[in-house]
Amino acid sequence: MGIMSPKEALKIALDRGLDLVEVAPNANPVVCRIMDYGKFKYEQSKKEREARKNQRIINVKEVKLRPNIEDHDFNTKMRNAIRFLENGDKVKVTIMFRGREITHPELGKELCDRLANEVKDLAKVEKEAKVEGRNMIMILSPINS
Repeated sequence: MGIMSPKEALKIALDRGLDLVEVAPNANPVVCRIMDYGKFKYEQSKKEREARKNQRIINVKEVKLRPNIEDHDFNTKMRNAIRFLENGDKVKVTIMFRGREITHPELGKELCDRLANEVKDLAKVEKEAKVEGRNMIMILSPINS
């Protein structure tokens, strides 16, 4: 409708039974729109609900291993990690060292590499295996996200 004084715009809005809504307060001159404010708020909340419904929350699931784990136990933990990755969650692989096991971090590194190699078609290594205290931690994230 062009540039006009706030009083004129408000008068036009009231004549039509609508509201004068400030759209861009930082613009020069300030941009306002004549609309039904209740309907506008409803449409905005509807868009926000739709956006929230479509967003995917990514969780971090943890798989704990020991450096001297047996093959069957390793396969069970690997199946759990695969299930988590297929659900779209990240997997934190923790290798717990007890006592003097910490003197052989290469065993933990081999275990991490073995697990990463087994799930390489589903996941990529987001954070390489690294010793933190008495644990070695590696993070895998699903490829499709």
